[in-house]
Amino acid sequence: MSANDPGQTPMPREASHADWTTDRAVPRVVLAIGAHPDDIEFGCGGTLAKWAAAGAEVHHLVCTDGSKGTWNPDADTAALVSARQREQRAAAAALGATGTVSFLSYVDGELPHSKEVTERVALAVRTVRPDVVLSHDPWKRYRLHPDHRNTGLNVCDAIVAARDPHFLKHQLTGGLTHHRPDALLLWEADEPNHAEDISAWVDTKLAALECHESQFESTMKATDEAAMVVFRGRIRDRVAELGKPIGLHAAEIFHAMTRL
Repeated sequence: MSANDPGQTPMPREASHADWTTDRAVPRVVLAIGAHPDDIEFGCGGTLAKWAAAGAEVHHLVCTDGSKGTWNPDADTAALVSARQREQRAAAAALGATGTVSFLSYVDGELPHSKEVTERVALAVRTVRPDVVLSHDPWKRYRLHPDHRNTGLNVCDAIVAARDPHFLKHQLTGGLTHHRPDALLLWEADEPNHAEDISAWVDTKLAALECHESQFESTMKATDEAAMVVFRGRIRDRVAELGKPIGLHAAEIFHAMTRL
């Protein structure tokens, strides 16, 4: 149980569930934005699978190239980048996502919080026009990985830039207009206030995670089938733990921001 577990981290000890919301109405269009290939599946794979099955158009945007996602010091990183893109597309398909799978391709571990990245994410928001955006919570305490923090910061800045007509006006050509999503859901949150029931979608979440074969050793700590059984159990236990206090068999939890 670590604050640096990927995606759905342990329930904060001080969490109060009295004013939580649950199960948003199925959005028409969804944009999930992760730092690396596999972050989206860890963070909100069950939620995306549920919404996709109900008819939502689900898009993936990955900010880095995943080139450091191996413990092998002699790895061919160009081949790894290619593999991780293939894996991400396969994972999106496993979730039932029918939207785009796009990559900003910043070097793994070197994603800046910058005007350039914010502009590129804002352009994606204005292009896809999602009702709901999901990403990393940049204010997660004790989160070590800079790409997770900076992805979240860039996404928050991009929501502001995308929503208003006087931000990034050079983007508003060829019929493209500003766009304000209805909600931003942040996973890895210290102060969650929203849960999505994924009781029927845990197997789908796991199937999507297992598309990321290059990450079995480094992220999932699983180099054989016995270890994969342990990994699956760990994910099942975590989402069950997150759902239990609110009467759900399995949940993904978020800090939900609305009235953006």
